[in-house]
Amino acid sequence: MKISKQARRDAKQLFRSTFVNGVMDEGRVRTAVTQLLSLKPRGYMNILSHIQRLVKLETDRRSARIESAVRLSNEEFIAIQNNLEKRYGKGLTVSFWVNPDLIGGLRIKVGSDVYDGSVLGRLNALKESF
Repeated sequence: MKISKQARRDAKQLFRSTFVNGVMDEGRVRTAVTQLLSLKPRGYMNILSHIQRLVKLETDRRSARIESAVRLSNEEFIAIQNNLEKRYGKGLTVSFWVNPDLIGGLRIKVGSDVYDGSVLGRLNALKESF
């Protein structure tokens, strides 16, 4: 579905208004969508679909997945989380997964950035070099 430039601009403006201190506020998103649905301006469905896309992209950008071969201690987890917040800013949603297939090391994915320091990743890179 093609979206008009005006609808795209309106969606971006509405989306930007949902941020508080550089972090998207879910309550403000909910309020903005509710108001948009009650007003129903011209092309509001296109605006809603674009806002949905922007929210999904922002949510993905603000979530981190940490994979480790073994369970990390609380100190290690907090140190990694603090380093990620220094790099990506506050408001990062961090989830932790134990993945024994990694053999050792860590794999961290934040948005589209992937940091692979696992033994499995190194073995795969070595295999591809031959």
